[in-house]
Order: sequence, then structure tokens, then C-alpha cells
Amino acid sequence: MVVMLAAACSRPAEPVSKSATPAATAPAAPKRAAPAPPPGSAATPAEPAPRKPIARKATTAPEPLPSAPTTATLMLETDVPGASVFINRQYVGVTPLTLEKLEPGEKQFKLTAEGFDGIERQVNLKVGDNPVTLRFREVRLNEQIQVTHKHAMGSCEGTLTATVDGITYDTPNKNDAFKLVYSQLDTFAVDYLEKNLKLKQKGGKQWNFTDKNAANADKLFVFHREVEAARKKLADGYTPVR
Repeated sequence: MVVMLAAACSRPAEPVSKSATPAATAPAAPKRAAPAPPPGSAATPAEPAPRKPIARKATTAPEPLPSAPTTATLMLETDVPGASVFINRQYVGVTPLTLEKLEPGEKQFKLTAEGFDGIERQVNLKVGDNPVTLRFREVRLNEQIQVTHKHAMGSCEGTLTATVDGITYDTPNKNDAFKLVYSQLDTFAVDYLEKNLKLKQKGGKQWNFTDKNAANADKLFVFHREVEAARKKLADGYTPVR
């Protein structure tokens, strides 16, 4: 036992180096991202993404409403083209004719055309468009005269009226009253010197009229003239206007 103890005491102990490296080094822990700051914290927020500009439609001022017309426009036509037109005695052109910016109201129209009787009309122009048609190939008749019918013995008084439909004699003496269309007339004549207007029905009665209150036969003459002119137009195919 003395020998073994001596042997053990004869082996010097190895010094421990302070710089010795551990046998195994533990791996480094991975870095973690910093947690997002809670709402309301003083941390600076990230900048927001830029917004796209909003496209705005271009606005235009509304168009003003058209003002109400204050003048009259005349569109005049006739059944005879090229007729001369006079308004309030002033020549304004030939038909067909359109006139704008006329003053509204009553106007005196006169139209003339070669080979036709003139037309004279009162036309009331209203604000806005006024289409007007005047016809030369029309016939109007409305003549009236107070007369005395001469009998073989005595006389009676009444009224002669002529229209495009014929001649009517109205009188309190019902035996003398009549209504004749022009095709029934056999004689229709005036004697200016005798102041007499004679009518005779075909195959029938005869009447002699005078204007006893007049010094001449002027009214009888005018009545006869207007009736004869209308009868001629009707025979030529003019349109009767009633």
C-alpha cells in the first residue's frame, strides 16, 4: 500500500488552461421581428400608399332655354304661283312666300295675278307660324238688294239675295217668293234706263224688279254684274265658297 500511494503521488497534476474552448457551442437564437405597436401607441405609423386621383367629369353650363317667340311668321301659298303680294299696300314679294319677324295683328292682304280677279282679305297674324292659303280659282258671292216686284196690277216689296247656290226672293207675298238655282234661269238681264231687272224661270214665271227708292239703276246694275261674274266662274270650274 505504500508503493501504490507513492506512485500516485509521483504523477504531477496537469494544469487547467483558462482559455480552453468548450467542447460544443450552442447555436445562436434566430432574430425575431419587432412586434407591431398597439393601437394608440406613440410609434410612428407606416406611410399609406398613395391614392389614385379620382377622375371627375367636366361640367358644362346648361344651355339657356329658347325664349318664347314674339313675332309672326307668314307662309303664304296660292293656287296660282307667282302672284304679287301686297300687305297694307306695300309690295312684299310673289307666292309662294315666307316672311319672318312680322308684327302680329290684322293685316290687309291684296294679291294680283294676270288673268284672274284680285284677292283682298283681312288676315289676323298671330305670334308664331301662320300658314295661309289664298285661292284665285274660288268664287264667292253674297249680294243683297231691296227691291219692288212690279205686278201686272200693283206691286210687292222684298229682298233679292244672290249666293253661289242661286237667287232667292223673300217677300211677305208668298205667291211671289222664290228660290232658284242658276241652271233654272232662262233670262237674267238689267235695263239701266228703265231701272228694271228681269228674271225668268225656264218654262215658268217671270219677275220684274225695280229700286223705287233710287234715282237710278246703279244698285240693280251692280247686283246683276256680280251675279253674272260668279255664274261665269262657276261655269269655268271655280270652287264655290259658301
